[in-house]
Amino acid sequence: MARREAPAAGPGSRALIVDVIRSAASISRVELAGLTGLTQPSISNIVRDLIADGIIHEVGSADSVRGKPRKLIAIKPANRFGIGFHLGPDTLTCVAVDLTGGVVGREVVPRPPADQLAGQFDDFTAGLDLPRGRIEGLAIVAPTPYPSGAPSEDLHTLRATLTERLGLPVMVENDAAAAALGEFWSRRVSREQAFGCIYLGTGIGAGFVFGGALFRGASFDAGELGHMSIAYDGRECPCGNQGCVERYASMAAVVADASVPVNGTSLSSAYDTVARAAVTGDATAFQILDRAAGHLAVAATSMVNLLDLGRVVLTGPGAALAGSIYARRLRTHLERTAHSRRRHPVLVELSAQPRDAASIGAAALVVQAAVAPGHTPGPAS
Repeated sequence: MARREAPAAGPGSRALIVDVIRSAASISRVELAGLTGLTQPSISNIVRDLIADGIIHEVGSADSVRGKPRKLIAIKPANRFGIGFHLGPDTLTCVAVDLTGGVVGREVVPRPPADQLAGQFDDFTAGLDLPRGRIEGLAIVAPTPYPSGAPSEDLHTLRATLTERLGLPVMVENDAAAAALGEFWSRRVSREQAFGCIYLGTGIGAGFVFGGALFRGASFDAGELGHMSIAYDGRECPCGNQGCVERYASMAAVVADASVPVNGTSLSSAYDTVARAAVTGDATAFQILDRAAGHLAVAATSMVNLLDLGRVVLTGPGAALAGSIYARRLRTHLERTAHSRRRHPVLVELSAQPRDAASIGAAALVVQAAVAPGHTPGPAS
């Protein structure tokens, strides 16, 4: 039977090749053919174009069973860059990543007015001495619902303004989805793996990557894990539902349950106070966080069961200090209740850079859209 494959010149085949090279770190053309199902001529054409574009390069050779060494190819990290901006309530986190998702620059500044973001982009990239011709674009991410003063329609207006001002592609996305893409890209997760990310912040969000692409939903709003109800007659939520897990397990919920005053400080600082106490032996603080983690585990199990996920990463500012408490609860609960537990394990991991995950993910969105456009429908709109 003839082998079926996507058209060699199409973006889907190029995205497939980039994904396999990214997840393998280095690989031969023969191995690419075996893993992708594409023919050797198609592989050769796409690889030649990727080398010409500076996206991949040859990195040596490996022994072959037939005696002739096979040339290995890999992503060429520092040839292109993506820039990500995470809009927080009071701060702007700016990150630059290379083609592997590796961070090459980071800056946190007081959140500027929208009309100053272009200038911040120029200052940030100039400070890193990044050649303008190698910057693929900018992605701006924010929570859903968006921070006060920046509703979604304003962000899309801002995208259009910045695209014209910078002369580069500009995307917008919610922070949890961006974080998921960033973790997927930088961890070299295989596109064959159903991948999920839980983002612990003021609220709780989730992001999913299937077949190498973000799952966005009908209105780019997939992943509202925080509004999964775990108690039909539970705490009222501003969304209109009752018992939303966000009301029990988010940073805001933990601070409220601990009765930590927020006046004069930020919610993040108040939460960190509780988290720091919990991991350094304060029994009351630990009990509060462990209870919150138990609530999150219930919702996470439903999410894993619904989507048959094989890997979940915990990230976001809520996981920076107390991530181990949440991760332990999730692992224990999933080992006991995950519907797929007898077929495959569900790996629960902690992000290496939880506070910056959204901005890193934003930059990774830019990189993926530039080098593997078959995954993305274009800038979120």
